[in-house]
Amino acid sequence: MDAAELKETQAPIKAKYREDPEAAVVTLKAEGRMGQGVTCKVDTSRALVEAGLHPATGGSGVHACSGDMLLEALVACAGVTLNAVATALALPLRDAKVRAEGDLDFRGTLGVDKEAPVGFRDIRLRFEIDGDLSEEQLATLMKLTERYCVVYQTLKAGPPVAVTAAVG
Repeated sequence: MDAAELKETQAPIKAKYREDPEAAVVTLKAEGRMGQGVTCKVDTSRALVEAGLHPATGGSGVHACSGDMLLEALVACAGVTLNAVATALALPLRDAKVRAEGDLDFRGTLGVDKEAPVGFRDIRLRFEIDGDLSEEQLATLMKLTERYCVVYQTLKAGPPVAVTAAVG
């Protein structure tokens, strides 16, 4: 897909959202169900993923770790966004790699140390870009990728999350 095709595809969608802002509000959903042992089966849009404990918390390493899945979602979103921005701006990219890594102190999630944080304390996102870009083009590409990457912005902003429970 080139810049013209992308703009042609997105033009009617953008016009609709300008005319009807509520049409742009879409609720994404994920669902899981308890599995065997200490696992949760998550129905993704493409396959069933069985998530389990990370080996650092007693897991076998056979199942997907939800922390890894969070980083994978960040990489996927950042990669797609980078590609879309480069396409829209007709930037000459030959290839790009996106890597995310994050630091967890498992004492927090295991309740070993109440002062230790539960969750990632640091996440690093790195792009390795192969292309003939000027410094200005690279800066624009990175600025817009950060601006429009949904997962990055969600992690950065830390939106409120409501938790409810029902027995039944």
